[in-house]
Amino acid sequence: MAFSFKVLGASWDVSWHFKWLRDDLAPPHLLNSVGTAIALALTIIHIYTGYGVDKLAQRLITWGTGVFLVAVPLDLINHRINGLDITSWSPSHLMLYVGTLFMVCGVIRGWFVRAVPGRTRTLVLGGLFVFLIENVWFPAQHQEYGVYSIAAWDRGQPEAEPILIKFAADQIGLPVDDRAVALHFALPVPDQLYPLYAVMAGIMVAVYARAMIGRMFSATAVVGVYIVFRALIWPLLAVADFPRSAIPVFLIAGALAVDLAFLIRMPVVRALAGSAAATLLVDQALRLQHSAFMAPPLVPPTTMLVGGAGLAVLWLAAEWSFSRHTLRAQEREALVSATATP
Repeated sequence: MAFSFKVLGASWDVSWHFKWLRDDLAPPHLLNSVGTAIALALTIIHIYTGYGVDKLAQRLITWGTGVFLVAVPLDLINHRINGLDITSWSPSHLMLYVGTLFMVCGVIRGWFVRAVPGRTRTLVLGGLFVFLIENVWFPAQHQEYGVYSIAAWDRGQPEAEPILIKFAADQIGLPVDDRAVALHFALPVPDQLYPLYAVMAGIMVAVYARAMIGRMFSATAVVGVYIVFRALIWPLLAVADFPRSAIPVFLIAGALAVDLAFLIRMPVVRALAGSAAATLLVDQALRLQHSAFMAPPLVPPTTMLVGGAGLAVLWLAAEWSFSRHTLRAQEREALVSATATP
């Protein structure tokens, strides 16, 4: 329930900030606050009882909640000092995502370690990984909303309210009718960040999902459910006259490459071959989406070479962690079954 409130609030939050001037008590923030309150209460219960968690899971949840609670006042101070600070990639915003990341990872760890093998374990684990990919991908939504914002500006029909546009223009000292205002507001980070983040962060979530869920096409299913959710809220935002965004459909191609790579038995070969295949498919799928529908600006192929190298390093480290912490589904299920049997 806590994560559900968080996802609903977050899904509305970016669209809200592309339309209205920031407000601490905006409805998306209130939805997030409900989720935070539930999560805080559950964190205290986990610490007190130890129910449903081992020590590592408990520490992840506790530290995640702590980082999140510290980030909230820092973010408020940041906005008071720096004004609008629209980018999702600011330090205080990143602390919010990191705190939530630790919380979700802690819950995943607790369920992965303690749940009895079976269909329920698999489905719940898959659902938790959907929450994880949503949180990890959240900052990248800025560019996805940004391309629609730029297109609306170029049509002469800005989606943002005049008060928000004027505030952004005053903050950078440009006239309201200058296109640089729209660019500063909608795409304030380098174009290379989006595809690099997709390859190294988005695909790594798929790698861990496939290893820990342990079912064929589980990575594709996790990413696919997230994409379906984004596609379902798209018309709801449009009907309510809120800004829309590009949907990262191309991530499904990378997740499919991850699932196919896990057919390879040798970990090192799997990591290297999977990284190359996922990078290639993400790059081509992103270019196809850009030409057919809407997507953030494209970058030269050399950028994706850097992303592929980074993914290979991260995937190799993940393969080590799977063995070091018994994070492969089959090994964990065998361990749980053995310890649960008299």
